[in-house]
Amino acid sequence: MKIVLAALLVMTAFGSAAFAGCARRGGGKPEIGVAIYKFDDTFMSYTRNAIEQNAQGKAVLTTVDSRNAQPVQNGQVEQFIARKMKAIAINPVDRSAAGAIIDKAKAGNVPVVFFNREPFAGDMGKWDKVYYVGAKAEDSGTMQGEIVAEYWKANPAADKNGDGVIQYIMLKGEPGHQDAELRTEFSIKAVEAAGLRVQLLAEDTALWDRPRAVEKMDAFRARFGDQIEVVFCNNDDMALGVIESLRKAGFFSGGRYLPVVGVDATAPALQALSEGSLLGTVLNDARNQGKATFDISYALATGASPADAGWTITGGKYVWVPYQKVTRENYRNFQ
Repeated sequence: MKIVLAALLVMTAFGSAAFAGCARRGGGKPEIGVAIYKFDDTFMSYTRNAIEQNAQGKAVLTTVDSRNAQPVQNGQVEQFIARKMKAIAINPVDRSAAGAIIDKAKAGNVPVVFFNREPFAGDMGKWDKVYYVGAKAEDSGTMQGEIVAEYWKANPAADKNGDGVIQYIMLKGEPGHQDAELRTEFSIKAVEAAGLRVQLLAEDTALWDRPRAVEKMDAFRARFGDQIEVVFCNNDDMALGVIESLRKAGFFSGGRYLPVVGVDATAPALQALSEGSLLGTVLNDARNQGKATFDISYALATGASPADAGWTITGGKYVWVPYQKVTRENYRNFQ
């Protein structure tokens, strides 16, 4: 028992020293907590890097991986509040959990900036120290649809069976995630707005994940074969998984091609564009989302007005970072 108690005392002392050391290292700079839904998401890794780069010399960040588990993130946020951090930036695992997080942050008087996953409007209205940084997901879906429509009209051979209808597969991100739902809806609306007819062959989720997308596309190919004329993916990682599956089947060589579109304009996606395997993507501007997230968080942490942080704030709470269409004609501009 004495040994156990001694070990606990050592651990407690070490933890206190580490916390004190962290405080000293701050050098008077404000401490800001950053919670990311999961570190191994390609897009979120870019956003995290942007936040950290913009914080250099200005603030002390504690950045944590919520491991795609809302209970884990809830505990992390509670720790941030208990440590009396000056602001918290949160990429929520589950947008429906934002309300409870806001209640706790308000009770502790710690301002919150959500980013990339938009909380419900009712939750955003709970407190005047809550902000959101992101992009309008419907715009990314619209741009995907426009890329496909332009390709279809310029390439009559894309209509494999000559029926004048685009037979397509839809790979969605996370079920219920507003980006997934809006990209899915508005991509098809844009195709139809261009005067084209569509037929959904199959729709499934790959949870934003490349290996899952390979598995899903393998199954789609086995089921539908050459009936598939276009594949829409809610993000680039899934689009790259689809391309990997198609490449195994002999596509992208010898004249075999199938148009695939994604969203994010990640570096691997731009490489796929340069190789001609990806038809197009949409820039989800991680660099500016990260910068805006830090700038607004820093303003709140230092008692400044977020309105003076250099970003247009819509409705008193929202910073919208616009999407941009990326194709083989302009991808070099985004490298």
